[in-house]
Amino acid sequence: KMSTIAHVRFGQLHFCILLLISMLSLPTRLLCQQTRNLQGKQNILSAAVNSLHQKATANITMEKFGLPKRLQGSKPSVWNEYIALAMQYKPLNLGQGFPDELPPSYVTDALADIAKSDNPMLQQYTRGYGHVRLVQALSKLYSKLVDREINPLSEILITSGAYEALYSSIMGHIDVGDEVIIIEPFFDCYEPMVKMAGGVPRFIALKPNKSNGTITSADWVLDDAELEQLFNNKTKMIILNTPHNPIGKVFHREELERIAALCRKWNVLCLSDEVYEWMVYDDAKHIRICTLPGMWERTITIGSAGKTFSVTGWKIGWAYGPANLITNLQMVHQNSVYTCPTPIQEAVARGFELELERLNSPDCYFNSLPQELKVKRDFMAKFLNDAGLKPTIPEGGYFMLADWSKLGNKIDLSSEGDQYQDYKFTKWMTKNMGLQGIPPSAFYGEDHKNLGESFVRYCFIKKQENLEKAAELLKKWKS
Repeated sequence: KMSTIAHVRFGQLHFCILLLISMLSLPTRLLCQQTRNLQGKQNILSAAVNSLHQKATANITMEKFGLPKRLQGSKPSVWNEYIALAMQYKPLNLGQGFPDELPPSYVTDALADIAKSDNPMLQQYTRGYGHVRLVQALSKLYSKLVDREINPLSEILITSGAYEALYSSIMGHIDVGDEVIIIEPFFDCYEPMVKMAGGVPRFIALKPNKSNGTITSADWVLDDAELEQLFNNKTKMIILNTPHNPIGKVFHREELERIAALCRKWNVLCLSDEVYEWMVYDDAKHIRICTLPGMWERTITIGSAGKTFSVTGWKIGWAYGPANLITNLQMVHQNSVYTCPTPIQEAVARGFELELERLNSPDCYFNSLPQELKVKRDFMAKFLNDAGLKPTIPEGGYFMLADWSKLGNKIDLSSEGDQYQDYKFTKWMTKNMGLQGIPPSAFYGEDHKNLGESFVRYCFIKKQENLEKAAELLKKWKS
């Protein structure tokens, strides 16, 4: 770029010399005309030089202020794209994972009371690592669940949603070159967070072990040999999600024991994302991997108030584990988020205190919610199956994968320009059917995205009337 500018400058000098020669050899009238011509060319050259200079400067500026190397290759998330799509076409949104019904009244009433409280400190900064009342409530709960006394001040960190708990865990433990095993499909932030920390994602996919009859999330399994081959001296962490999003798999004890054995063998940290811990159905049982032998000292467990109390907009999460591991998260948290909103932490704490008193009662929200969701799950599975989709029946969580491939010959997806078929299908359905789902290929690494192309993800923690509307839309479409 700079050599081009120098070349043009030389051209300007050349014309100046020609101008001098002309002044010596031409009559006055011709000299004036020639001078004007040369001046016109000179102006054109000056404009070209200025334009090149501006472009070169702009390019240099853009290069200097572009994305840092650790962020290069990042793309807008599927959520940004599909939220914009929903705003434009206003479909029945069964894609995003949030309830559309009111949360428990005692939780929202607590927040209203706190907002009007005569205690001024409830509106001010609280302890950076977690509001004391909340970490104490969490300590009482999880100490019972993991059969170990958890120190509320050193072994629990309150974060801005489970999202930040994941971020602080990865940034606080992963160094450049560390390998992190990610189980596909995965919550889409896992991979970019690992890359931002300088880590190297290594992927392994859950795959259904049968294709006929009723398929449940238990039928989606890891290949043991493939998993074992991923572990090596560079492996620093494995990210586990149980109950799983989007499959709904609840990892069984035997599966967890195989993962735990490899973690112990290779001295690997387990980051266990358990935000759907209370939403488990049928005979499945949620087992916390930190309770297995030798795993407490190498496990960070993630939880979410948004999922637990159906208040996803409150953005309060937590991580718990041994103090030496949580310290690393605290260092990231204190230098980024620092502290989470005091009133919301106080309200969540009051919610936990109420539920702790009735933990083993059917009235406990942690017990009543899965009973309500099981009915919705079964209703969705039926209407998807009736419409020609093949659902995977989830053991946990509130998402359902459905194979839409048998409908492929009934839909003209040529109007959609996306690379992956599930993106084309979900966008076509949003625009033409008024029903939105999420493309699961967004939850796979680049090499395995084809594994998600035949599926769509729907969410069933919705009002019954909205599930019925979805059933009616699909019924009309099929007929």
